[in-house]
Amino acid sequence: MSQSIIQAVYSREILDSRGSPTIKTTVTVQSGITGVASVPSGASTGTHEALELRDGDPTRYFGKGVLKAVANVKNIISPQVIGMDSIQQEELDNLLIRLDGTAAKSNLGANAILSVSMAAAQASANTLGLPLFDYLGKRDKYRLPVPLVNILNGGSHADNNVDIQEFMIVPSGSSSFTEAIRAVAEVFHNLKKILKKNGYSTAVGDEGGFAPNLRSNEEALDLILESIQKAGYSQGKDIWLALDVAASEFFEDNCYVFKKSDGSRKDTGQMLEFYQALVKNYPIISIEDGFAEDDWDGWKAHTEALGHKIQLVGDDIFVTNIERFQEGIKRKIANSILIKLNQIGTLTETTATVKLAQEKGYSTVISHRSGETEDTFIADLSVALDAGQIKTGSLSRSERVAKYNRLLEIEEDLGDRGTYFGTTAFSRFLSSQSF
Repeated sequence: MSQSIIQAVYSREILDSRGSPTIKTTVTVQSGITGVASVPSGASTGTHEALELRDGDPTRYFGKGVLKAVANVKNIISPQVIGMDSIQQEELDNLLIRLDGTAAKSNLGANAILSVSMAAAQASANTLGLPLFDYLGKRDKYRLPVPLVNILNGGSHADNNVDIQEFMIVPSGSSSFTEAIRAVAEVFHNLKKILKKNGYSTAVGDEGGFAPNLRSNEEALDLILESIQKAGYSQGKDIWLALDVAASEFFEDNCYVFKKSDGSRKDTGQMLEFYQALVKNYPIISIEDGFAEDDWDGWKAHTEALGHKIQLVGDDIFVTNIERFQEGIKRKIANSILIKLNQIGTLTETTATVKLAQEKGYSTVISHRSGETEDTFIADLSVALDAGQIKTGSLSRSERVAKYNRLLEIEEDLGDRGTYFGTTAFSRFLSSQSF
């Protein structure tokens, strides 16, 4: 009998980085080796994402318990997957999809399904004695992704007056991932000093970035640029800026309402002018979710105006769903896609979406969620799929730093087999920038 035949599947309820329940699953194979996976949870979630099954019992965790998802693994999934070969990932994932029977995975829950899918992959890698990235990638050479590091939070990720959800720095000018993380750390600590000097709070938001009240969204960019300079790096050469606007969160009555800051309302044209001014005045190389998840016309105008200059990342509009992404490709929407495992629910579906993006010339950004665990699966996944970029929060909070530390390990272990994506990740845009 194959050493990778699944012998047992066990799930439990654990807590994520916000203190809310999530699911952790262990898959044990014939050899006795195990694979373990924990599933994250988002705060600003797209309405088209696969369903994260919650209990809805107000007497436990304010209704956010996941005992139903745990029970679905125990009572429905486990009996069906025991005896299967964990190495047959696609076969396993297709079974999980059939067991649920819904497009949104609303019967069993995408969190239940994904925990088994990820744990099985980890068990297979462990059985073969391979690091997860090598098991999934099966290549001789690998590239480490450029991190898009969130150092200042707003929107749904912070209790402040800043509308834009994530202000990120992008160390694409570094020579290695190790040097990229060093640069980010130095900027991050300089930002803390500058905030403190100016009398701003240095408390952090959900993803570890600082979350002060500021005079404007632009002030956040100015403070970050000052931090880059203080750290001894050059803007638009060593380090670039990136935004995750999360525009769906403040889209009301066909307008974008900056309700956390000045209360201004902007239509599609005004939002586009806002972004064009930011790109003109700051070394911004990437904007994620600049328009709402169903504002296809806004996205179209956005892409036509800025798609040749910077990376435009679709998250809520695509939700790692290959059908929605295919519609985006057809309509020529965005030029990049954010990839979140729990938006779709299986490793196989996630991989298929990444491969389609790469075939169609879209860049890919592997991403965490705002409610995270110490699981480092996405670090290996970003390397295995040659994604080019990764988002996993700031350089504080251990659930974020764990992913960066894993990538540092991977780079060291790869040696001559590994290189850093660096400016390659943004090569098509850099020639259009004047910074």
